[in-house]
Amino acid sequence: MSELLVDFITSLDGHASGEGWPGFWGLEGPEYLAWLGEQHGATYLMGANTYRLMSGFAAGEVPNGQDEFRPEEEASVDELTQASKVVFSSSLEEPLKWANSTLVRDDAVEAVRAMKSSGPGLLSTIGSLSLCRSLLRAGLVDRFRVVMFPVITGATGEERIYDGYPDAALEMIEHRTFDGRIQLVEYKPRVLEHPPLDVPA
Repeated sequence: MSELLVDFITSLDGHASGEGWPGFWGLEGPEYLAWLGEQHGATYLMGANTYRLMSGFAAGEVPNGQDEFRPEEEASVDELTQASKVVFSSSLEEPLKWANSTLVRDDAVEAVRAMKSSGPGLLSTIGSLSLCRSLLRAGLVDRFRVVMFPVITGATGEERIYDGYPDAALEMIEHRTFDGRIQLVEYKPRVLEHPPLDVPA
């Protein structure tokens, strides 16, 4: 059975991006980039908005506020171009122009449920906040990973990640600090029907 990883990079206050900020908030370092370069072999899942944004980057569209891609951003986009990608959308049209992308029009939750049961391997989300929320709510997420960058984007932050999420208990399975400032936390999530009556001491 495949394993499903929901994977976010965020500001400390839970924004996925911020107006005027470069990729990685401009704070990526050599340890983090080396670790990022080791993350291979996943099939990436995304919705239409993330597909439009990332495929635009792959086609050479530079993020707002930048004149050109930084080398680390370009390398990250190139890695994604080479990877297998599944895009859930009822508005996009085939054929998808971004290499190695497959369009799925079926219900995303049921499609991912079938993908998980069809064989081994890692499925990983990229961006796609509403897709991630739906997959977590359906109890399909095996690992929930967040890499937090040391910024608060209260004035410029966009894409608040956790709005509309269900309550969930998180069992930590990994944590790590990169470059003395970037914090990774990874959990096994369990969706709760109500707040727990007994809290562990």
